[in-house]
Amino acid sequence: MATMTSAIPATTDTPARWQDYLQLLKPRVMSLVVFTGATGLVCAKAPIHPLLGAVAVLCIAVGAGASGALNMWYDADIDGQMRRTRGRPVPAGRIQGVEALTMGVILSLLSVMFMGVAVNWLAAGLLAFTIFFYAVVYTMWLKRWTAQNIVIGGLAGALPPVIGWAAAAGEVPLNAWLLCAIIFMWTPAHFWALALYTSEDYEKAGVPMMPVVAGPASTRRQIFIYSLLFAPLCLVPAFTGLGGRVYLAVAATGGLIFVILAWRVWRSRAGDSADPRRDSGLYDVRAGAKDARNLFAFSILYLTLIFATLLAEAVLGLPTFLNLLPGGA
Repeated sequence: MATMTSAIPATTDTPARWQDYLQLLKPRVMSLVVFTGATGLVCAKAPIHPLLGAVAVLCIAVGAGASGALNMWYDADIDGQMRRTRGRPVPAGRIQGVEALTMGVILSLLSVMFMGVAVNWLAAGLLAFTIFFYAVVYTMWLKRWTAQNIVIGGLAGALPPVIGWAAAAGEVPLNAWLLCAIIFMWTPAHFWALALYTSEDYEKAGVPMMPVVAGPASTRRQIFIYSLLFAPLCLVPAFTGLGGRVYLAVAATGGLIFVILAWRVWRSRAGDSADPRRDSGLYDVRAGAKDARNLFAFSILYLTLIFATLLAEAVLGLPTFLNLLPGGA
């Protein structure tokens, strides 16, 4: 295992800007966490004061940012070796590792304590577990130890809707865990599609991602298998009183496209050639990796669409699919 100090310059030549501290919080990841957390809160359909609802979402956002800062502190050694991450503020030397660590710890404590005092301690406990799972279980252990790192570690990214539901209702019923399960099952195909055309980076950094350990052919096959499990799971909320007919249509159509794209990845040669990217971006790839790139991009769109549909149906008070059936409540 590489040491962190080898990736972090002893001195910082360029003073940190506020954008660097914002980057520590992983704002793109945070936006998805906030969105799914807010969806869980609204879909609970429980009476909660709008101010407390906003506080709960803010605490989820701060907790996600804290996790990102802790991740960037610990992973500075491997981030510095990968094209996609070497420009991050810690490996680039704009922010010292101890600053990222301090920021992560303080934001973690603030988010959990404020959630507990202002909202409820069930949501606070779930938030604390999520931060711990991502920063310690995933970042410090799973990521460097097993090719199943993002499968198991995906639980951290899947829990925000459960936290949001708990914040609103003070409980976490089956539908809350169903939202969690959807994100959990989405994660392998999403991240392994990315890993197929960034595997050289992971291999150089010593991270045992699936294409590095099992090879691209096995990874492509596993992506397709997970897509066959994930797509039907996305239909289930329509039959548990959570989603309506619009949701069912979006989930079914998008799920079919998801499976087709995953099948194309399986039949492709994505990952077989070394370093298929043209630059350090995520989407500008050569022909051999386009099927993996397309699945990666669509997976983000699909997850966003199904959660946006659930959120819109709940806000608009549209009937669930079960209520539209003969004899429905």
